Amino acid sequence: MTTKTFQMETLTCPSCVAKIEGMLKRTKGVEESEVLFNASKVKVTFDESVISAETIQENIEKLGFEVLGVK
Repeated sequence: MTTKTFQMETLTCPSCVAKIEGMLKRTKGVEESEVLFNASKVKVTFDESVISAETIQENIEKLGFEVLGVK
Protein backbone atom coordinates (compact mmCIF):
# COMPACT_ATOMS: atom_id res chain seq x y z
CA MET A 1 0.00 0.00 0.00
CA THR A 2 1.08 3.54 -0.74
CA THR A 3 -0.09 6.75 0.89
CA LYS A 4 -0.04 10.07 -0.97
CA THR A 5 -1.26 13.52 0.02
CA PHE A 6 -2.88 15.64 -2.67
CA GLN A 7 -2.66 19.40 -2.06
CA MET A 8 -5.90 20.90 -3.30
CA GLU A 9 -7.11 24.31 -4.26
CA THR A 10 -9.06 25.77 -1.35
CA LEU A 11 -11.99 23.55 -0.44
CA THR A 12 -14.88 25.91 0.23
CA CYS A 13 -17.69 23.78 1.62
CA PRO A 14 -18.58 20.47 3.29
CA SER A 15 -20.29 19.27 0.12
CA CYS A 16 -16.91 19.51 -1.67
CA VAL A 17 -15.47 17.17 0.95
CA ALA A 18 -18.42 14.76 0.61
CA LYS A 19 -18.10 14.73 -3.18
CA ILE A 20 -14.40 13.81 -3.07
CA GLU A 21 -14.80 11.27 -0.25
CA GLY A 22 -17.72 9.58 -2.01
CA MET A 23 -15.79 9.20 -5.25
CA LEU A 24 -12.72 7.79 -3.47
CA LYS A 25 -14.79 5.27 -1.49
CA ARG A 26 -16.15 3.90 -4.78
CA THR A 27 -12.71 3.76 -6.44
CA LYS A 28 -11.22 0.28 -6.83
CA GLY A 29 -7.79 0.06 -5.21
CA VAL A 30 -8.35 2.86 -2.70
CA GLU A 31 -8.00 1.40 0.77
CA GLU A 32 -8.50 4.54 2.86
CA SER A 33 -9.01 8.25 2.28
CA GLU A 34 -9.30 11.38 4.40
CA VAL A 35 -10.22 14.85 3.19
CA LEU A 36 -8.67 17.50 5.43
CA PHE A 37 -11.04 20.43 4.88
CA ASN A 38 -9.10 23.11 6.80
CA ALA A 39 -5.76 22.18 5.20
CA SER A 40 -7.23 21.63 1.70
CA LYS A 41 -5.54 18.23 1.46
CA VAL A 42 -6.69 14.75 0.52
CA LYS A 43 -4.74 11.84 2.03
CA VAL A 44 -5.21 8.56 0.16
CA THR A 45 -3.89 5.06 0.89
CA PHE A 46 -4.11 2.86 -2.20
CA ASP A 47 -2.81 -0.27 -3.91
CA GLU A 48 -0.43 0.83 -6.70
CA SER A 49 -0.95 -2.46 -8.53
CA VAL A 50 -4.62 -1.47 -9.01
CA ILE A 51 -4.59 2.34 -9.35
CA SER A 52 -1.93 5.04 -9.70
CA ALA A 53 -1.60 8.41 -7.99
CA GLU A 54 -1.98 10.01 -11.42
CA THR A 55 -5.33 8.29 -11.96
CA ILE A 56 -6.54 9.37 -8.51
CA GLN A 57 -5.53 12.94 -9.34
CA GLU A 58 -7.37 12.75 -12.67
CA ASN A 59 -10.49 11.44 -10.93
CA ILE A 60 -10.42 14.30 -8.41
CA GLU A 61 -9.96 16.82 -11.21
CA LYS A 62 -12.89 15.31 -13.15
CA LEU A 63 -15.06 16.37 -10.20
CA GLY A 64 -14.03 19.98 -10.87
CA PHE A 65 -11.27 20.41 -8.27
CA GLU A 66 -7.70 21.47 -8.94
CA VAL A 67 -4.85 19.41 -7.51
CA LEU A 68 -1.86 21.68 -6.89
CA GLY A 69 0.65 18.96 -6.00
CA VAL A 70 1.18 15.42 -4.73
CA LYS A 71 3.52 14.29 -1.93
